Amino acid sequence: MASSTTFLVLTALLALLAGQVIASDPSPLQDFCVADKDSHVNVNGFVCKDPKDVKADDFFLAANLDMPRDTTSKIGSNVTLINVMRIPGLNTLGISLARIDYAPLGENPPHTHPRATEILTVLEGTLYVGFVTSNQANRENKLFTKMLNKGDVFVFPEGLIHFQFNPSPHKPAVAIAALSSQNPGAITIANAVFGSKPPISDDVLAKAFQVEKKTVDWLQAQFWPDNHN
Repeated sequence: MASSTTFLVLTALLALLAGQVIASDPSPLQDFCVADKDSHVNVNGFVCKDPKDVKADDFFLAANLDMPRDTTSKIGSNVTLINVMRIPGLNTLGISLARIDYAPLGENPPHTHPRATEILTVLEGTLYVGFVTSNQANRENKLFTKMLNKGDVFVFPEGLIHFQFNPSPHKPAVAIAALSSQNPGAITIANAVFGSKPPISDDVLAKAFQVEKKTVDWLQAQFWPDNHN
């Protein structure tokens, strides 16, 4: 009986540890694993380049993150993401970076990062930020919000819907965000729901949002800009 109990406990622990490993970017087993984007081998991430062929430029990008970005889109923001697609040396390191520019009254609309937690720092201006919890036992989705000023920091947990809004009608804002994945991904809620190709059935969305189908049709007919670059 004791051996059976021990086996069950060990099995449960192994399952828990496996879940922890699967839930994040793979940990490096060597100093670095620079992405070989020319390889035709399909793996979760990228195949490592031969270390003999690795150069300093594999870890470098002249990103000009000190320069303001164009925020003239309909939503008034511009996200400049620096991930493994732009710096091959980020492969297996579990981190990426973004500069976010906000026009006056601009926003980074509600979105999620399916593979990353985000920590955001305001460099200039003021931001109203928040995130919403997943479905809770009491059938509520709790909203956490904060007004951030220059130098303030806020964390958005992995996978949760979150946003940033510049409340100033006169001054732009700038933030830098670090994300816990080499390729965090982004799902902008409005774009995904109303701008998918092919479109989601208006019967489905009318039922989900409890509105008339003509309202859904109007929303699906709009242009949904992508502010990620």
